[in-house]
Amino acid sequence: MLKWTVLILGILANASASVLIKLAVTPPRQVFLPSDPLATLANWPLLAGLALYGLAFLLYAVALQHLPLNVAHPILTSGAVAAVAVASALIFKESFSATTLLGFLAVIVGVALISVKVA
Repeated sequence: MLKWTVLILGILANASASVLIKLAVTPPRQVFLPSDPLATLANWPLLAGLALYGLAFLLYAVALQHLPLNVAHPILTSGAVAAVAVASALIFKESFSATTLLGFLAVIVGVALISVKVA
């Protein structure tokens, strides 16, 4: 049970990091201003996003201690893609169409087929 909790926390950290990086580059913010290079240090969403990417990496490494790579990686990546799509629709009002939902269902079925143990 703990291995799945760690993997889910890794998914959430990864997706949250992506959302924060998007927020960090959304005007009026910019990642790097040639006229003021230290302004990057004041861009809190960027710094938080970087920290969460680091946390996601560590959580993924812990999950890999207890899960096969061919199970953990598809679940992590597809879970992060799905979470980012939902968050981007809710936070940034980006499109979320029926084909997007259908694609998620196809990915879930694919990951389930990859992850299932054949006896």
